[in-house]
Amino acid sequence: MNKQQSSGLIIAILSVVAGLLVGGVVMLVFGYSPIQNYSNLFNGAFGDIYSIGETLRNATPLILTALGFSIASKAGFFNIGGSGQLLVGWFGAIVFALHFKNLPGILLILGAILAGMLLGGFWSWLAGFLRAYFGTSEVITTIMLNYIALYFVNFAIKRWLAPKGSDSSANIVPKASLRTPFLEQITNHSTFHWGFFIALVLVIVMWWYLKRSKTGFEIKAVGLNEQAARYAGMNTKQTIMWAMLLSGLLAGLAGAVDGLGNYQNISVSNALPDIGFNGMAVALLANGHPIGIIFAAILFSALQIGGLSISVYSTTPTEIVNIVIASIIFFVGVRFLFEQLLNHRLLKKHALMKERLEK
Repeated sequence: MNKQQSSGLIIAILSVVAGLLVGGVVMLVFGYSPIQNYSNLFNGAFGDIYSIGETLRNATPLILTALGFSIASKAGFFNIGGSGQLLVGWFGAIVFALHFKNLPGILLILGAILAGMLLGGFWSWLAGFLRAYFGTSEVITTIMLNYIALYFVNFAIKRWLAPKGSDSSANIVPKASLRTPFLEQITNHSTFHWGFFIALVLVIVMWWYLKRSKTGFEIKAVGLNEQAARYAGMNTKQTIMWAMLLSGLLAGLAGAVDGLGNYQNISVSNALPDIGFNGMAVALLANGHPIGIIFAAILFSALQIGGLSISVYSTTPTEIVNIVIASIIFFVGVRFLFEQLLNHRLLKKHALMKERLEK
């Protein structure tokens, strides 16, 4: 682990600790017990095999959307469209699974996942194309595409998928599901599914891709200095579009595995899925490192799943968990403060060592 990665890990840990402390202070102010609530939260997330299964299942789309966001960030872009890309990926996977249900199980699952990935990738590629050729801000275009995705998917569900008078599509056939009796049995009938292992494989693939491949190097080069990369002979426009396409493919995959593994159908939504935005927070906490994203996603998932137990075993409202999550994101956002504190401490330590050597 190099110095930069070590510093990023320390800052991430400090951000989590600070967020938990803020949540604890808020609980104390309103007369709740932080120790009891955090104990209930931990038990709700990891207390038994069922809870662990639910936590890992909930972490799956967070891992994939965070990976997608980090790829775009490496290229110097802020892809805020993960929610829309996830939603169209979810829609594409369910449509394929419903319309080609006579295919063999493995082909049905692979086809549905591929359909979701391609739709998510296309949705993100549109923003990359506009950025590469017209200089359009990817922040603005991805926000607009989020809402286009929301309203289009809602329209399509009501018009083509949902039975009359319903807001949900039919359920996919069992052979299209990523759940299996084996995984349900070993996790005491949780909703844990094969999507988690798909996400782990993608983490390894993306780590290798960014570290070892030529196009991975070009993505990072464009992110560091687009003009210098162009001067070095790189096709920056192509790299921009490719980075955004990859980002969307991963977000679309997140929607596909969540739809096939968790929901088993798709329903009309009143708002964009939170997973896309939470994936951004996971990526920021992990400082964009693929391996770090796994642990950051499990942490966020544990807070969400375990947070449901807080109100079950006490009178504390579950919204207190949102304060903790928001505090962690806040402290990640002000990482400059932690960096300054770390640098000050290191400089002070170096000065003391120098003074001792001189004596």
